[in-house]
Amino acid sequence: MNFDWPALFLLLPLPLLVYFLLPALKTSAASLYMPGLASHLLSNNNESAAQTSRLHILLMGLIWISLITAAAKPIRLGDAIELPASGRDLLLAVDISGSMEYADMIYQGRRVSRIAAVKSVLDDFLQKRQGDRVGLILYGSGAYIQAPLTFDLVTVQQLLSEAEIGFAGDGTAIGDAIGLSIKRLANNPADSRVVILLTDGQNSAGVVNPIEAAKVAKTENVKVYTVGVGHPSSRRYPIDEISLQKIAAITGGQYFRARNITELQKIYDVIDQLETLEQEPEKFRPQQSLFYWPLAAMLLSLFILLLDKQIQFSTLFNASRSPKKHGDQK
Repeated sequence: MNFDWPALFLLLPLPLLVYFLLPALKTSAASLYMPGLASHLLSNNNESAAQTSRLHILLMGLIWISLITAAAKPIRLGDAIELPASGRDLLLAVDISGSMEYADMIYQGRRVSRIAAVKSVLDDFLQKRQGDRVGLILYGSGAYIQAPLTFDLVTVQQLLSEAEIGFAGDGTAIGDAIGLSIKRLANNPADSRVVILLTDGQNSAGVVNPIEAAKVAKTENVKVYTVGVGHPSSRRYPIDEISLQKIAAITGGQYFRARNITELQKIYDVIDQLETLEQEPEKFRPQQSLFYWPLAAMLLSLFILLLDKQIQFSTLFNASRSPKKHGDQK
């Protein structure tokens, strides 16, 4: 059992401080507007009134304590789970420029867009990456990190599936994507820095030259595997294969031309053959939020308090309006 915001418990004495430090606020509203009810209240049994008062104080105290407890966000910590300690750090840099919407790839007997083919193959690829940490970069006119390196491959799959053409602009900033990948891998073990860069065009945006970025990647021990996506008969969106080959050669990676789904899958066979590395094991403890229990206790106490006050008010109101007995009239 733990709390995200335990400092909120410092507010527990607040009602007592208000009661003792602020001047007492007295009101005669009841006697002003309902003199009959006020007279009945004055003649009410002292012991019964004291019991009612104690009940109300108890309920209001429970309401305040439950409210503070819920606001402090109680959580239940599960047993520590050790994550896989071997594998590689892989960054996927996926081009989502406008040309990736062009449908010249064949998948399951029908023509699909380039981005649809990439998503399909990457989805299968991620399902086999147990033990690897995978991150996701999406780029167009600029490059943006969507998921840092993580073992949570389900989240990476979801972020990739939700990526839409044009989110990052219509240009193709290959150099910026490589530069951002280098930055994200800088603090990782030198032998586990791998970037898989997929594009269907040539560098047309951004501020970093792809070849210069590749040279920096080499000095930082980052291998870049480049993938040119698109059928060769599609001259509408030419791929700068020469630059992609240079990038892969400079960094010690490989270049792949993905004319179809089968060729696109080849790179994943190569990645599977890469030697895995032993890494420091990571642990995490699953958390379960429990705020709804004290919140439910607060609402229940508030309901009882309001119901009791309503019953008490109705009883006293009816008693004040009842006719006096003949013997009481003098």
